[in-house]
Amino acid sequence: MLDVVFLGWCGYTWMVGGMKDCHRQVLLKSRIFLSNNMEPDEVLEHLVEKEILTNVMYARIKAFPVQYDQNIALLTMLPKRGPKAFSEFCNVLRETGQKYLAEELENKLCSLDTPEKTLPYPVHETGVRRMLWTESPDYSIDDGDGPIVVSFCSVDFYLSHHNEAYKLTSCPRGLALIISNTKFSTPDLDFRHGGDVDLASLTQLYSRLGYKVIPHNNLTAQDMLCKLDTFSKLSEHADLDSCIVALLSHGVDGAVYGTDGQLVQLQDVFRILDNAHCPHLQNKPKMFFIQACRGEETDRGVDQQDGREQSASPGCEEMDAGKESVKVKLPKQSDMICAYACLKGTVSLRNTKRGSWFVEALISVFSQHAKNTHVADMLVKVNALIKEREGHAPGTEFHRCKEMSEYSSTLCRNLYLFPGIPGL
Repeated sequence: MLDVVFLGWCGYTWMVGGMKDCHRQVLLKSRIFLSNNMEPDEVLEHLVEKEILTNVMYARIKAFPVQYDQNIALLTMLPKRGPKAFSEFCNVLRETGQKYLAEELENKLCSLDTPEKTLPYPVHETGVRRMLWTESPDYSIDDGDGPIVVSFCSVDFYLSHHNEAYKLTSCPRGLALIISNTKFSTPDLDFRHGGDVDLASLTQLYSRLGYKVIPHNNLTAQDMLCKLDTFSKLSEHADLDSCIVALLSHGVDGAVYGTDGQLVQLQDVFRILDNAHCPHLQNKPKMFFIQACRGEETDRGVDQQDGREQSASPGCEEMDAGKESVKVKLPKQSDMICAYACLKGTVSLRNTKRGSWFVEALISVFSQHAKNTHVADMLVKVNALIKEREGHAPGTEFHRCKEMSEYSSTLCRNLYLFPGIPGL
């Protein structure tokens, strides 16, 4: 679980007086968006801890059985909760893995034509800073540079490649389940600083690739399995052409942690969505992205020798099985591809400001190349990006540390995402 790169603290300047009109306007303009998308449980707990809400207010909001109604009640109370309420609310959204909601508020605030607008967080970092681990400076597509832009597929490319590929034209392309665990109840598992960046980045990427995103934050192992089971049983899969599952957490080889410190076995994840347990997705591609450690070994790397890289694997043929049965059968697990952030037994690396190396590489490659490259080849490009990265921590055992991603596949056709091609 050794994947924290940088920690720091920011200084804040709070506003005096009541909530400014600009902040009230932003909350009002964002009311429906927040009510539909915000997950309120942890937000409410944090706001009580920061004394923005009282325990009585918390109880009143939680009395509503529906999440949407809880969000409406919270947004009704916030404008009356003093000068710090808006900025604390934005900070809490970030702390609970809902950074994209905070950014929506910030963008609306910046667009207001009023002289009193004030950003809820500082533009630059101030105060005490503690370096645990740094890495060589490099450009980050997920560093506040704006929304992720996906290059669209051309009609000519689609017409020349769709016959050899999985059908992928439904609108949406499929459902994308993201489970992001950042806060753990056991002291052995550190807070995953930067996990909110990964969640926001993947939410943007999958949405722009045409998927309907279903995000969840901070689930116990049992809750993770329940959400996965519910996801596999959704009737929408019958009319859609694919699905995505992304798990962002601490982990070990073959499993990822729930927030309670219990493990979810990846084989159970695959089984829930296999041909036997999820018939709506039979013969349809299922993509899995696992951002988690697979052990505790740090890849120290080796010195490269002069000469060209070489790779080859011997061919292997095997006799087909008998074909006596008339009824067509499927293997229990097929049409799956799973991308791992790191190799078996090793740790994954994460920058607390930009997010994990793996997700950053995914965003970069998929946004640029999904227009004309199938998924397996894009994951090769991801491998190549991560291969070139190197940690930078002079004087520590982690100086010049490396990471290597990998993927496994049971895909039976080329998997092109065809972004921008309308449903046919």
